[in-house]
Amino acid sequence: MDAALLPAFHDVLVVAQTGSVAEAARRLHKTSSAVSQQVRRVEERFGVALFDRVGRHLRPSASGEALLGALTRLFAEASSVEGLLEELASARVTTLRVAAADYLGEALLLPVLRRLFDDQVPLRFEITTITSPEARRLVASGHVDAAVVSTDRAIAPDEIALCRQSFCWVAPRPGPGRRPPRPPTALLGSEPLLRLGAGSQGRRLLDEYLGRSGLRPTSTIDVPSVSLLLSYVRNGLGVGLAPELAVNRVERGALLIQAADVPEVDVRLMLYPALKRSAPVRRFIDELVAEARRVPPGAAAVRAFPPGKASPSDPSPLSDPSAASSPVRRPTGRGASPARPPRSSKARRGIQRRRRKRA
Repeated sequence: MDAALLPAFHDVLVVAQTGSVAEAARRLHKTSSAVSQQVRRVEERFGVALFDRVGRHLRPSASGEALLGALTRLFAEASSVEGLLEELASARVTTLRVAAADYLGEALLLPVLRRLFDDQVPLRFEITTITSPEARRLVASGHVDAAVVSTDRAIAPDEIALCRQSFCWVAPRPGPGRRPPRPPTALLGSEPLLRLGAGSQGRRLLDEYLGRSGLRPTSTIDVPSVSLLLSYVRNGLGVGLAPELAVNRVERGALLIQAADVPEVDVRLMLYPALKRSAPVRRFIDELVAEARRVPPGAAAVRAFPPGKASPSDPSPLSDPSAASSPVRRPTGRGASPARPPRSSKARRGIQRRRRKRA
């Protein structure tokens, strides 16, 4: 084997993992042209095309898929050699590759990493921010060692249950002096619907809800992450379905929050089966489980409109279909004023003439 090709093989592997030359270059601290040159070097050396372009992304070709497993094993073995040398030097530091959605990383990983770094636990982290379905695939293929994912699938042997989470509707809160707040679902007729990417748990639940309720938003805006969805809402635009773990961590002053009538999902830690659970790795797992137990259940929607209900001051036919057609009901029973039928315009004019004569 030509050892001089090893750097090029590594660049090919990172491009396959990220689906982008630009993202691979950012991770490798190289220029995009340098990474592209390394990929072409391998393709021209062996006369195969390793990638197909799909829109703005790269996808491994049939030859690239065949090579991917071998490259993963090659660099996993190289990593174990590095670990052995560090252990021999009495300075063993385990590199843990973790994938998670942006909001799961912020809610669960961030406080755990802070404690581990403060305690000088010998772990080095490579964090990949990605959707839960993609994170599961990265673990299954061995591209990452662990992933924090949301899922409704049956739990697998290499998964650890962390917590359950519900979802909330979020919308901008009206400013001072404006009309009383309405629940987020009542705003879908005037505000654009913010949608997460296809394949995510949030998008699946949203599509199921729209199909079940028959609601048809006037317009939609697709956003790649929960953080960007909440940023739109905080800055005064759109209605979105957001995980409660994310809503719990934002300033509520600019948000209207409504508990969503969609199923809860599990949040789990998924581990690569071959991951060596050394003492530092076990410490990471234990800290993550403990952090998940601190998540308050149902905290986000305490101050919110309950599912399907409108604000008492502003009922909406979108959230309560009967509100537009139901007659106003007057109180009945002892002490209640009897209902009066509406007067005609002729009767009202007669009353006004009599009042003028008495005056």
